[in-house]
Parts: sequence; structure tokens; C-alpha cells
Amino acid sequence: MMRQLCNRMRWRLRGVAASVFVCLSIFLVYTVSHAGDWPQILGPSRTGMATGEVLMSSWPKAGPELLWSRPVGQSNAGVAVQGDIGVVFHRLDNREVIEAIRVDSGEPLWNVSYPTSFVPSVGSEDGPLCVPTIDGQQVVTFGAQGILTCCNLVTGEQQWQRDTHKDFEALPGYFGVGSSPLVLADRVVVNVGGHKTEAGIVAFSRESGETLWHGTDERASYAAPILTMIAGRPTVICIARTRCLGLSPEDGEIHFDLPFGRMGPTVSAALPVVLDDQLFLTASYSIGAVSARLSADGAEELWRRRDSLASQYTTPILHNGVLYAIDGRQDGPPADLVCLDPKTGDRIWGETSFGYATLIGAGGRLIAVKTDGELVLMNADPEKFDPLSRHRVTSKILRALPALASGRLYVRDTDTLYCLKVGGVE
Repeated sequence: MMRQLCNRMRWRLRGVAASVFVCLSIFLVYTVSHAGDWPQILGPSRTGMATGEVLMSSWPKAGPELLWSRPVGQSNAGVAVQGDIGVVFHRLDNREVIEAIRVDSGEPLWNVSYPTSFVPSVGSEDGPLCVPTIDGQQVVTFGAQGILTCCNLVTGEQQWQRDTHKDFEALPGYFGVGSSPLVLADRVVVNVGGHKTEAGIVAFSRESGETLWHGTDERASYAAPILTMIAGRPTVICIARTRCLGLSPEDGEIHFDLPFGRMGPTVSAALPVVLDDQLFLTASYSIGAVSARLSADGAEELWRRRDSLASQYTTPILHNGVLYAIDGRQDGPPADLVCLDPKTGDRIWGETSFGYATLIGAGGRLIAVKTDGELVLMNADPEKFDPLSRHRVTSKILRALPALASGRLYVRDTDTLYCLKVGGVE
């Protein structure tokens, strides 16, 4: 009897050790980043900050050098870059196209496409919204109608594809699918939104595309999930339609459940931001900002304020303990550029009527890519707004998220992708 109990305990410990190994492998693979790459939404660690990049201290009077430009199809999906390959995800006629390009010239390398009939319920933009996710030799895309595709980055060979709307009865949302997939070691975690089938969040096998786990009855948001470590435990943080969830990447077990967002004509699109053990969330549409302390016991709400920050889709940039963010909406009065204390939600300074923009950066500098076509280079100064250079790259709308890789800034308007020289690699 004692031998049987010892054997059972031994196998349980082996199972725990295996689970720990899987979780640590997931975290270590995710956190390894390379200078000069922008392989997913908001860069190497989904924070909006580049790794090993140096931005110029100013631009020439004529603006940063335009290295190349090329036409692109309908899309609000930004570019992903790894090494000398960039991936563009757009719609041409009635097909969604995954296209690899040379980053030094914009010339095409390969493309894979499939049919789409997507029509948004709000607005007229019918292209994909999700930034591709590159990891190693694979690139994963998530189309406007919920088509999840994995291709070989070098050859373009399609390795697998899933129709998540069909498989999990998910709904497309106002503008189509908008949450970029998260690749972790051997799995792909996706904010699917299959609330009818307990498949709000789903993990797929990276090798085959088969379902590894699914859970929650939440609808999807437009915010991409992130990975962080909480009390020594890798945790996926995912903003769903009305809640922010912390889940185990291994099996989908929910570690915390924090109310955030609301039903109705609202959108949550800014990614979660983590500072040490503090979680920061923001959304517009009278939602505002929420802060919580993360621990092994869950998420303890610290404060919730509508007057702190209400960003429509721009993720705040964390640098040296403060947040740089856009307060407001693209479709409303001119938004403010603000510097915020994440511990209290208080505004440190603000540049009123700055205009709506996406923020990315490297080192101690930021670039604001404004939706009106203007680029603003600035110091990340916690005391004041400190602009260094401005340049209007286009007169059309710049809504797609930018990318910064090997000193090149990639921005796209309604029909053109631009590559500009703004810095270099350390």
C-alpha cells in the first residue's frame, strides 16, 4: 500500500515538474527578443518599445529619409518584421492576402491568399485589422472573418488554417476580428470570442492548429493578449468584452477575473500594461482606466477612474515608471498627449489637442504616428512635452499600427506602405 502511494506521489511530482517546465519554456521563448525585430503587435514584448534600437535626435528639415514606398490593399493591420523579411496582411478584391516582402526594398517574396466576404457592420473598411505574429520560421495571421492561418515565414507554405467563427460560433464584432494572436512556445493563444461554446479564449497547437484548450463565455475585444509573470507563474492577460482575465497558458485555468469594459457600442483595444505587480487598463466610451495589484491570489483593484485616461485604441507606453498615452478618440474632439502616473492615475502633464496617434519608441525617445499623417519625434520626458522634429508623411489617414525595426519606421495609410529611416541598431 505504501509503495503504491509513493508511486502515485512520484508521478504527481513528475506531472507538476512537467507543467512547470512547460510554463517556464513558454515564458522564456516569449521573452527572448532580438535587436532590429518587430515581430508582432507593439514590438518584441508587446509594449510599444523596440529592443536595441536608437532613434535619431532630430530629423532633417525635409523629414526622415523615405527608403521606399509601395501600394497595399485594404487593411488596418500593421507590418511585422523579423530579420530581412516583413509581412503585410491586407485585402485585395475579395481575398485576404498574407504577403512577405524584402524590408530593404518592399519587393514581394511570396504571398498566400484565401477568399473573404467580410462586410463590417460599422463603417466601410473591410480589410484585416490584426498585426501578423512572427515567431521563428512561422507567421500567424487572424483575418477579419476569424480565419486563423499559419504559414512558413521563408517559403510561404501554408501549414494549417482554422475557421474560428465556424468552429466556435464566434461573432465578428463591429469592425471584424481585431485581436492579434499570441504565439507562446508550442501554442497560439487567441481572443476568439466564442461565448456560446465556452470558447472566449482558445489555445491552438502551433504545429497542427488543433485545439489544445478553450474557456470562458466572454465575447472578444479588439485588444491583443500579453504574457507576464505573476508570483513566478506565467500568465496570459486577455481583455475580453466585459472582463480582463488572467489565464494559465498551459491549460487555460483562470487566475484572476477583473471587470472591465461594458456591453453596447463600446470598444476595448488598448493592450494591458504591467508595471512590476501593477496592471493598468484603459478604454474610451466612458470606461476610463483601471489599476489592479497582481499576486498569486489574483487581481486586487486599486482604483478605477473615468477622469484618468480614456484611450480609444492606443496602448500607453511605459518608460521609467510613467505612462505616455493618448487621451481621447480619433472620431471625437482632438485628443490630448499625456504623461500619467500609473500608481495614482493622475496626469503629470498634458499637450492638449495634440491629435489622435499611436506611440512607439526606443531608449528615451518616442515617435507619435498621428492619424492625420504627421509624425512627431519627442523625448520621453516625465516633466514636459519635449518635441524634437515633425514631418507629414501623407495627407491620408494613418490608422494602422506602425513598426520600428533596424532603424526603419513602417507606416501605412489607406493605400500605401512607407518605409522611413529614423535610427539604427545599437
